[in-house]
Amino acid sequence: MKRRTFLKTTAATAATTAMALDAKTYAQAQGANQRINVAFLGVGGRCQQHIDVILAMQRANANSVRPVACCDVWDGNPQLGRGNGRGLYPSARRCGLNVDDRVHVNKDYRRILGLREVDAVCIATPDHWHARMTIDAANAGKHVYCEKPMTKTIFEAHAVVDAVRRNNVVMQVGVQWMADPSLRRANEMIRRGDIGHVCQAQTSYYRNSTVGQWRYYPLTQDMNPRTIDWTMFLGNRFSVEEGVPLAPDMPFDRAIFAQWRCYWNFGGGMFTDLFVHRVTRLISAMGVRYPARVVGGGGIYLEYDGRDVPDVATIVADYDEGCQLLITATMINDHPIEEVIRGHTGTMKFGSREVMRDGRPARDWGYEIIPQAATNRPIAGQPARRDSVWHGNGMSEGDATQPLWENFLSCVRARNRETFSTPELGAAAFTTVNMGVQSYRQGQVLFWDRERRRAVVGDSSWATRLERRSHQRGRPTQVIGWTGGTRGSLLEPPAYQRLEGPWTDGREPTPRGSGSGS
Repeated sequence: MKRRTFLKTTAATAATTAMALDAKTYAQAQGANQRINVAFLGVGGRCQQHIDVILAMQRANANSVRPVACCDVWDGNPQLGRGNGRGLYPSARRCGLNVDDRVHVNKDYRRILGLREVDAVCIATPDHWHARMTIDAANAGKHVYCEKPMTKTIFEAHAVVDAVRRNNVVMQVGVQWMADPSLRRANEMIRRGDIGHVCQAQTSYYRNSTVGQWRYYPLTQDMNPRTIDWTMFLGNRFSVEEGVPLAPDMPFDRAIFAQWRCYWNFGGGMFTDLFVHRVTRLISAMGVRYPARVVGGGGIYLEYDGRDVPDVATIVADYDEGCQLLITATMINDHPIEEVIRGHTGTMKFGSREVMRDGRPARDWGYEIIPQAATNRPIAGQPARRDSVWHGNGMSEGDATQPLWENFLSCVRARNRETFSTPELGAAAFTTVNMGVQSYRQGQVLFWDRERRRAVVGDSSWATRLERRSHQRGRPTQVIGWTGGTRGSLLEPPAYQRLEGPWTDGREPTPRGSGSGS
């Protein structure tokens, strides 16, 4: 049954249509050497790193970029964080803004979007606000750097893609390590067939905390209804999908405000906050996008502290291209598994090595190619041949936020929508992890409906279709979306396999192919 959906346009956006068009014209007029003015929407802990980057760029070249506005629902606390503070007024001071300037420092993001001088916005709010703010920013002609996950729901993800395309603005989704050049080299190798048919990838995200994941964000007395616009934080008067508020109305609660990642109404726990990092990396390298089939598992096995989201979780995603992605994590043990992409003739293992850089020890991040020693008779426990080749990325160790910003600002100047982390890639990665959330919560296997861009309840067709393909005896089959085009079986059957086949009326079948086999 079709759902009647539409993107609701706020009254403020409608009232400033002419201003938005003028802002779009202004943004398009920016030359390659023009300064880009950035506004920060949501200036909590993560946004402080974005402010660090922009201020560093401004110090290096005052004509390159400048912070011009800040927005947050909380007045803020100057003592939180690494001495930088968090919230509206401490962040505005860091950016060199006048805290009494209610035009450029306020709690309503729509007023910021109406400013002609704002070229781009950095959205680092809780997840449930990402889509609404991005869509409104795109409609106002502003370029968007949005923290991951790109949205809170699958519907919102595709609404964002549509809005960004429609308004022809540049968007970067803040998955920091998408700035890693080794991912693009890995994809080139896979496209060339250097590790053979890619069959599986695995990745993980492990942490451990004595107080519970995300409970380490402090609650303070100055977080209260006098300093926080609670109604704006909830967003229950705003929506992207018709009839679905950004969050339900509820009483003020400091834990929900500061530790919102623990609750389904505002995010997706480690599924969307952490898994999306790894999924984006691997599907980019593998060259796949939307999964065909997803199963999510896990549970709250230790962190019984009033949270909704699990402390152990796993997603298994299968793709029409003929491969599988496994993402697993726990927040109560930090021992990881290897991050690898497995092909029939080789394995890509991601990680780091110690190298000398400028005469000093450093970590070089990248991947090694480990050849596979495929034989016609596997021996249990026999190790593969490990004449591995290392492919480093040459990046300096540390936070990758700055290279992602450099790429974003370069694309804004060039009017180039192909950033390192596009909304199209962001929508595919988010769809994967959100289908895992739905599967975990509903107890169902889910399929992806490409035509309607939505998850649907799965059935037995996945297995039966592959079994039917197998019984076609390896004839090449068109595989949707795979860069290699048509792919059949790459196996080399032994000669005796020609003796297979059903006996009819007690008579042996004619051997397949020439000869009688052995």
